[in-house]
Amino acid sequence: MQSRDLILLERLKKGEASAFKQLFDLYYMPLSVYALKYCGSFQLAEDIVQELFVKLWEEKLFMKFEGTIGPYLFKAVKNNTFQAIKKQSKYQFEDIDHQVNLLFEDQEIDKDGLEEEKRKLYKAIDDLPDKCKEVFKAIVLQNMKYKEAAKHLGVSLNTVKTHYSRALKQLRNSLDIIVLMLLM
Repeated sequence: MQSRDLILLERLKKGEASAFKQLFDLYYMPLSVYALKYCGSFQLAEDIVQELFVKLWEEKLFMKFEGTIGPYLFKAVKNNTFQAIKKQSKYQFEDIDHQVNLLFEDQEIDKDGLEEEKRKLYKAIDDLPDKCKEVFKAIVLQNMKYKEAAKHLGVSLNTVKTHYSRALKQLRNSLDIIVLMLLM
């Protein structure tokens, strides 16, 4: 397959569009099956492979290759599949907002009770150990990523994760109010 890759790349670099079709025909099914191994949906797997080939053609990425293209294609499909899965697994905040609004319409909210819960939450946050409090505020209130918080606080990524985990454990009883506050 390596020699076929090299020949197809040379033809592509010379501008032969038929070489791209041959490359597509050669790798499309193996790449789709490879993506399927990670995502569990053949339709998603095919979409990922097709998008990769479109990008390969439109951005003329094949011009950058000197050796075989196969390993690049498989690695790109694997990475793109993980990104697609990650994107699918994120919450759709518009849907959540809509559901919360429906809940608010259906139920009368005890605003005094909510204010009392907020006070309890802020007291619980203030009672956290200093480092846990700093990390919690950076991640939750300032909406920082773990890496950003680590850099901002001058600590390692693992330290941030540890302090955040400890903070959440201590605030476990107040988590429902945290989620409600974040949604409002």
